[in-house]
Amino acid sequence: MSEAMILVSALLAGVLLGAMFFGGLWWTVRKGMSSARPGLWFSGSLLLRMGLTLAGFYFVSAGQWQRLLLCLAGFLLARFIAARLVGAPPHRDMPLARGSGPCT
Repeated sequence: MSEAMILVSALLAGVLLGAMFFGGLWWTVRKGMSSARPGLWFSGSLLLRMGLTLAGFYFVSAGQWQRLLLCLAGFLLARFIAARLVGAPPHRDMPLARGSGPCT
């Protein structure tokens, strides 16, 4: 396999790792907020997602910083895609408390 193909596959692996990580985060928030034990959901999910993601980075990089950098770029690309798909939470039009603004 050519070096360019290996680097492209590292980028795609980063996108897949990011989709797994941020998709798992989205799922955890939805399940955890309606659970009787949200702390267990959030801490368990964090450990699982971080473990899988770090192991993925380790295996994709194979000791080469170029692969690691492209995998990280793919991971960040997946983060931007996930943020775009989920969208921003609705803003609440709440006025600032008096004296709490930047020009006090």
